[in-house]
Amino acid sequence: MKRTKLMAALAAGLLFAGSSSAAALDQFKAFVASTKAAKGEFSQKVVAQGSKDKQSSGSFTFARPGKFIWSYAKPYEQVLQADGEQLYVFDKDLNQVTVRKLGDALGSSPAAILFGSNDLEKNFALSEAGSRDGLEWLKATPKAKDSSFEQILIGLKNGTPEAMELKDSFGQTSFLSFRKFEKNPALNAASFKFVMPKGADVINN
Repeated sequence: MKRTKLMAALAAGLLFAGSSSAAALDQFKAFVASTKAAKGEFSQKVVAQGSKDKQSSGSFTFARPGKFIWSYAKPYEQVLQADGEQLYVFDKDLNQVTVRKLGDALGSSPAAILFGSNDLEKNFALSEAGSRDGLEWLKATPKAKDSSFEQILIGLKNGTPEAMELKDSFGQTSFLSFRKFEKNPALNAASFKFVMPKGADVINN
């Protein structure tokens, strides 16, 4: 189940923005205040010492607070979907769905930044992380001691999120990049309702 837990933790992570000429913290706060929903595509690379890099890609849709669909298309299909109360992790190859309370799944994870409420500084210490690769970077450090992530870096440019770096407590670093990012698209609330696949094995956590 390690693969499922890793994907659930990373369900997280993807957006933030502001003008590249402004400080990253100001950009990020403006983005959170003005972006109630979004959709786009992502690429992800997980790097761990002594292991081969893991590449994946897919698409995402979210609506604050707590509604999202994070879909992996490659190298295998997996969907993380939340309806505001429950988080569903569907592994297509295994035809298996893991269900858990959304609050327990978010906590101080990167997902709380993207999909949760606007009260970010309750769970994270936010600070400037300088300029690199043409982006302005913001560092978010979880305040909870039991968080599985040590720090989260968010790269911002021209009012859209372009990159994210997640360093966890197990020595892994995940790099995310975003494409075709669209703010506040017209979304149907019913689209976040999870439909249980026929014959799926259900695990409740």
